[in-house]
Amino acid sequence: MRYSRRQLEALGEPLGESVTRVKPGGNGRIYGDGGGDGGGGAPPPPANTTQVTIPEYAQPYMERLLGKAEALTTSPYQTYGGQRMATSTPEQLAARQDVAGMTVPGQFGVGTGMAGAAGLGSLTAGQDYMAMATNPQFQQAFMSPYMQNVVDVQKAAAIRDAQKGQLAQNLGAARQGSYGGARQLLATTERERALGGQLADIQAKGLQSAYDQAIKSMQFGTETGLRGYGQGIQAAQTLGQLGAAEQQAGLDLARAQETFGGLAQAEQQRALDLAYQDFLNQQQYPYKQLGFMSDLLRGSANLAGTGGKTVYEAPPSQLSQIVGPGLLGLGIYREFMK
Repeated sequence: MRYSRRQLEALGEPLGESVTRVKPGGNGRIYGDGGGDGGGGAPPPPANTTQVTIPEYAQPYMERLLGKAEALTTSPYQTYGGQRMATSTPEQLAARQDVAGMTVPGQFGVGTGMAGAAGLGSLTAGQDYMAMATNPQFQQAFMSPYMQNVVDVQKAAAIRDAQKGQLAQNLGAARQGSYGGARQLLATTERERALGGQLADIQAKGLQSAYDQAIKSMQFGTETGLRGYGQGIQAAQTLGQLGAAEQQAGLDLARAQETFGGLAQAEQQRALDLAYQDFLNQQQYPYKQLGFMSDLLRGSANLAGTGGKTVYEAPPSQLSQIVGPGLLGLGIYREFMK
């Protein structure tokens, strides 16, 4: 049984040496599988035609091997029906949902409002103080409501003192016999003038003291307001920090959930990869079996290296060693030109 060059190349069979045989009886020559004679027939094929003969004991195995190879090459492509990629775990989905649902922390809005109000208040504190300090109504509002009562008491005491002095003067004038005279009149007039000045001084000092106290109260209120504005700004900063910390805590928790879910997803992916690799091994099994059988029939060095022995091996002849490289080059050229 003979095989074409293409069949032998498909099986990986190395080509033997060029064979030219003489016809029985000596009439003509046979080149490869072709026929010819020494007469006027068709011209002989090129001298590089090769012929390889498979041993008879290997022919049945080779025929079955070719049949199986043809069946494999004509079989349709089989698609893997299993799952290839692991899906996201519930922990991962929950973490992503939490991150997607995050909004600006509420502390940011409250802190921004507080900081804005405190800043505006601080900027207008000086203007507010000047407006109050120069407005009599605000001055009166900051004065003590008991100031006039205190002034009236002081005035009454001054009047009583003046009356006592007037009485003593009248008694002295009566003893001297000058009561009701010009001298007494001048003394009385001077005493009344002095009393009026004393009463006015008491009123002025009372009002000045009340005004000074009102200014101090305004200043104290302004300073208290400024301190309050400063505390408001600090509170706004604290709220901002708390909001940022709350948001970061949420992100850290979501990251931890994502990582934890990723561990379960990795385990699931390893199982899917193993199943897919088993599928590939099952698909490659028939081809490996054919390759193993082909190695046995061809006496592959792969088997020899593992303790097996070659089934057959055609010894190279001197002619093949001489023309082999040339035939190989010619074969490559012909395949290229096809």
